[in-house]
Amino acid sequence: MTANPLIEADELKALLGSPDLRLFDSAVFLHPAKTGYRAESGLATYQQGHIPGAAFMDLIRAFSDTSTGLGFSLPEPAALASAVAAAGIGDNHQVVLYSSGHMMWATRAWWMLRYIGHTNIRVLNGGLAAWQAAGGALETGDNSYAAASFSPRVSPNLFVDLKGMEAAGASGACTVNALSRNLYTGEGDFNYGRAGHIPGSLHLHYEDLLREGAFRPVDDLKATLAARGLMNRERLIMYCGGGISATIDAFAAMLAGHPDVAVYDGSMSEWVRSGNPLTTGEVP
Repeated sequence: MTANPLIEADELKALLGSPDLRLFDSAVFLHPAKTGYRAESGLATYQQGHIPGAAFMDLIRAFSDTSTGLGFSLPEPAALASAVAAAGIGDNHQVVLYSSGHMMWATRAWWMLRYIGHTNIRVLNGGLAAWQAAGGALETGDNSYAAASFSPRVSPNLFVDLKGMEAAGASGACTVNALSRNLYTGEGDFNYGRAGHIPGSLHLHYEDLLREGAFRPVDDLKATLAARGLMNRERLIMYCGGGISATIDAFAAMLAGHPDVAVYDGSMSEWVRSGNPLTTGEVP
């Protein structure tokens, strides 16, 4: 795996134009719906202004299993590997992911690429906003890369499915809800069909790990995770509404040096749909 999975804007500037660089905007924009959110592709925003040379990564369709009814679902390995190759990502390419919206979309893309076996992947810390703040130029229109050859090497422990989440307590894993405090406790009108959180899960809002849209320094991340009692837990399983913002928690835990972190792909959307129990209030 790349020594530092984050890249800062000034470092990215020096890489632009490199023939082995594959740079992608992976943004999606969410709008509240009756239950959960409605997803809008970030393609139009990308076309209006993106980092020079960047292509667009479609997380809604090309990089999701659209048959599950959950909005975002991890594709089967063969399908995901095909999507990676079709996007122009080969085994030896250096991949940089960013988002013109919230950085969670870039960390979701990173987590999927790492799951399928690509090891040279980095996330632009702070996304497009950080690029612009550093004086980075933008271009308009569309870019794409020629299809490449990619050899999948799946790391199955990076994701858990519904059965894995149902067995998490018995396996000794620590489950962590990455949503806001109100969603965790079940307060307010908004939820994913029913209010509350998965029984036994702790709470760590993904925004607590960020500062102005970028990851906090590693020492801060370690301190925050340690204060929640997470750094000494053998295995962490992060979840949210649909497996997206949970990747901020997972990525932060990885940056902090935790050796065994997973994302529950279906998250609350699947858990609630499956009729599993929820707990309300502050108690795990």
